[in-house]
Amino acid sequence: MRHPLNIAVAGLGTVGSGIVRLLAENAKALERRCGRRLNLVAVSARDREKDRGVDLSGVRWFDDPVKMAKSPSVDVVVELIGGANGPALAVVEAAIKAGRPVVTANKALLAHHGTELAMAAERKGVQLAFEAAVAGGIPIIKALREGLAGNKVSRVYGILNGTCNYILTEMRRTGRDFGEVLKEAQDKGYAEADPSFDVDGIDAAHKLAVLSAVAFGSRVNFKAVHVEGIRHISALDIAFADELGFRIKLLGLAARREDGIEQRVHPCLVRLGTPIAHVEGVFNAVVAEGDFVGQAVFQGRGAGQGPTASAVASDLVDIARGVSVPTFSVPAKALDSARAVPMTRHTGAYYIRLMVTDRPGVIADVTAAFRDQKISLESMLQRARDPKEAVPVVLVTHETRESSMRRALAKIAALDTVQEPPRVIRIEEP
Repeated sequence: MRHPLNIAVAGLGTVGSGIVRLLAENAKALERRCGRRLNLVAVSARDREKDRGVDLSGVRWFDDPVKMAKSPSVDVVVELIGGANGPALAVVEAAIKAGRPVVTANKALLAHHGTELAMAAERKGVQLAFEAAVAGGIPIIKALREGLAGNKVSRVYGILNGTCNYILTEMRRTGRDFGEVLKEAQDKGYAEADPSFDVDGIDAAHKLAVLSAVAFGSRVNFKAVHVEGIRHISALDIAFADELGFRIKLLGLAARREDGIEQRVHPCLVRLGTPIAHVEGVFNAVVAEGDFVGQAVFQGRGAGQGPTASAVASDLVDIARGVSVPTFSVPAKALDSARAVPMTRHTGAYYIRLMVTDRPGVIADVTAAFRDQKISLESMLQRARDPKEAVPVVLVTHETRESSMRRALAKIAALDTVQEPPRVIRIEEP
């Protein structure tokens, strides 16, 4: 039996407490699988007195997580503090500098500093592992980096934020609007008191930047991700989407194109016949497309104490076994610096909802704006209401370029018959 792997955990929130419990409850199974014990020897958190529901007796407590990361009694550091900078970055940098492998669930840290940290880890010959940073309990990082290593991955996309998926699911099921369902999600603990990172798409964008780097062996480029959230999605849009044979999902999508790498996070209409349309509630799903494997679909719980702790443990098992793989699929020095494809070059179909004054010539003015930009319409829905109120008009276009759509919408928004800013949702054809 090899000597134990001594583990230090920085951060004892939901996930930190979960990994402490997992290491204790599954100790024997982990030892059999690794051929060595996985020992929790040190922890660090802000409040020593807080009851976390886990047994920390016999574990050394450090008030300074950076000092803990440098401790000679530690073999591997698990960073679960969170945040792109501050203590989390300091702990990871200190651990790598000291020659310690790092396991992290911190997608923000990796989205902003992933390339530099991967290079530092490679120079020191240690692992930087982050299965828990994307899609929680779904082993998508290992799938892309190892299981699909024989493929050229052309596209990866999915539902990467369970909070948004829960909100959109409940809006569809109940007919309620965004604000009411968001409040319910906060009451149930699915959304934070400040939900901006989730509902504005930032959390999904962090994950997509990391996922894209692994899928394409490229430098992490968070700044290149086009980001939109779900605040503007209404129950009316969800009802129209259902009538048209679609579901609305917040998707993160990355693709390698001839002109570079495209990365975007925004609400999408997806057809009811596709698997991802039926991923509901707090669940996540990721789809990868490879030249030999075709389309591979992964689904599961994307957050929560158990699933995320499970992903952290999988990285610890790899380190205990001596498994070593490049952080982002290829050696850090070989990471691709591919050009970022701007959103204006995106091509696809669009759903547009207008609220217009119901009078002669309205539709002619709207269609003229599309005609001038050579945008072809596939269908139109119009619902009659009280003539004193604005009338909803829904248009679905054939494929067109984003830049053309933006010019057409600017003209439409300026019409005196259009009572609200046009609501636009891109249609995604998986």
